[in-house]
Amino acid sequence: MKAEYDFSKGERGAVIPQTGKTRLTIYIDNEILEAFRERADNVGIGYQSMMNQALREYLAKSKPLSLFEPLHQVIPEELHAIG
Repeated sequence: MKAEYDFSKGERGAVIPQTGKTRLTIYIDNEILEAFRERADNVGIGYQSMMNQALREYLAKSKPLSLFEPLHQVIPEELHAIG
């Protein structure tokens, strides 16, 4: 070992930055969290990994949400009703 080390260019945080995943803080209903924990424990994986997989599957199956889609449905109906 050296007698002294130069930490003047040191940075705080993980030595190896994690890529591909982001730490996130969210609020989940207690029942949802408990269900994921139980199911994940039964199959021997982490509940966060199981939640990630569930979100991936949902996104793969569903079409993107649009805020304007309800308007596209309502406007023609309303125009037809008054027309």
